[in-house]
Amino acid sequence: MSVRGYVLIEADVGHSKGVGDAILALSHTDARVTGVDTVTGPYDVIVQLEAEDLDKLGTAITEGIQSIEGVQRTTTCLAVRLS
Repeated sequence: MSVRGYVLIEADVGHSKGVGDAILALSHTDARVTGVDTVTGPYDVIVQLEAEDLDKLGTAITEGIQSIEGVQRTTTCLAVRLS
């Protein structure tokens, strides 16, 4: 079963488009990017990621997304199935 997460990104002023473009071009072996949206409000970019497990998702965020120039802060929300 895969894990899905939404990464809410605060970008440096004037870097939202560059951060979004860099994430679209990101190729990380641990997770795949399934969506990138530049948004308004308290966050600048929202990314949807999928990975085999939570550890791989975390690695893709810390080694991939957080290393992109212009990314100031990230908040990750995990998708859950409530029954």
